[in-house]
Amino acid sequence: MQSPNTAASSFSTTEFSNRLFVYEVVGLRQNVETDKGNYPIRSSGSVFITVPYNRMNQEMRRITRLGGTIVSIQPFTGTTTGVTGKATAIAEVTATTSETKPQPMTHPKDTAEIPVNLYKPNKPFIGKCIENYELVAEGGIGTVRHVTFDLSGGNMRYVEGQSIGIVPPGVDAKGKPQKLRLYSIASTRHGDKEDNTTVSLCVRQLEYKHPETGETVYGVCSTHLCKMEVGADVKITGPVGKEMLLPDDENATVIMMATGTGIAPFRAYLWRMFKEQHEGYKFKGFAWLIFGIPKTANILYKEDLEKLQEEFGDHFRLTYAISREQQNSEGGRMYIQHRVAEHAEELWNLIQKDNTHTYICGLKGMEDGIDEALSAQSQKQDIKWSDYQRQMKKAHRWHVETY
Repeated sequence: MQSPNTAASSFSTTEFSNRLFVYEVVGLRQNVETDKGNYPIRSSGSVFITVPYNRMNQEMRRITRLGGTIVSIQPFTGTTTGVTGKATAIAEVTATTSETKPQPMTHPKDTAEIPVNLYKPNKPFIGKCIENYELVAEGGIGTVRHVTFDLSGGNMRYVEGQSIGIVPPGVDAKGKPQKLRLYSIASTRHGDKEDNTTVSLCVRQLEYKHPETGETVYGVCSTHLCKMEVGADVKITGPVGKEMLLPDDENATVIMMATGTGIAPFRAYLWRMFKEQHEGYKFKGFAWLIFGIPKTANILYKEDLEKLQEEFGDHFRLTYAISREQQNSEGGRMYIQHRVAEHAEELWNLIQKDNTHTYICGLKGMEDGIDEALSAQSQKQDIKWSDYQRQMKKAHRWHVETY
């Protein structure tokens, strides 16, 4: 989904203070300082260093001084290749016995780090397209593609709810280089392959009629992505965004309202909650997705979503608003605001819980109908919706990203 980007949030770090992490480092040069530590260094190989959480920043600086580059960070499990198993920071290391090609730093693992602007337009990361397939079934409207990029060899990392920038090739009408477009990330921080080396987008090809000529106009960047061949290079910037991040609370209630490609960040949330298994994050709360689309054939990730509901029905609820196939209570088309109105009492009760986070993502203007439906419900308790919504925003419990 092409998106804007915004505001701020923070993650608690207390649960990590007693944990150990393993740095994979390349490029440590043999010198007086490393000799003091009796480090077995191979310039062509990797060194694994066990580091307590509270010394991570200090050890990063020391590794840099010694000429090393951190290529991955993993939680210590006691079985990682080359790790001593001792919490002695940089002093005890074991070199690999074979040459190791540097890999990108692993994505943030349930830590306080929210990466922002690691790559900028003047020096983007060059990724490679490794997957590009259609999401709209036969008989659907338009084209939406799931596009995945390989991030190996760089430092690009992200968390769920962020966006990346794509810089299309060529120049604009004024002869200047094309500007970047932002797209919401549709994969978890670990990527669709769960190996911390990919990022995925959900992209609809923009298509409209020119108001004066009637000519069909196609979006520059969306067409670039939708038509991209596997193996092609792509310029990537970012990541950006702190408005749409998931809460730390594993018992939270997460309400998601999406239209079209606004499903992108919610796919990332749901995959993290239910499809992936992580020691540091085990979702035990309740997630509810209300998804607005024009036709059944336009339900993006339909099979996956319905499988999640079947397997995790106690924790996940899926509700569709299919505008061209369903009718609202007045006999008109069923849009997302009508579904919200139908379930307004239940939604309002959930929203009043302190650990409920509500997310809206999709076409600009969709929030107006949602506000209207929830306002009518809150008034039954003599609560002014706009005031209550303002309080939720201050508490970082109301999140909107529309475009």
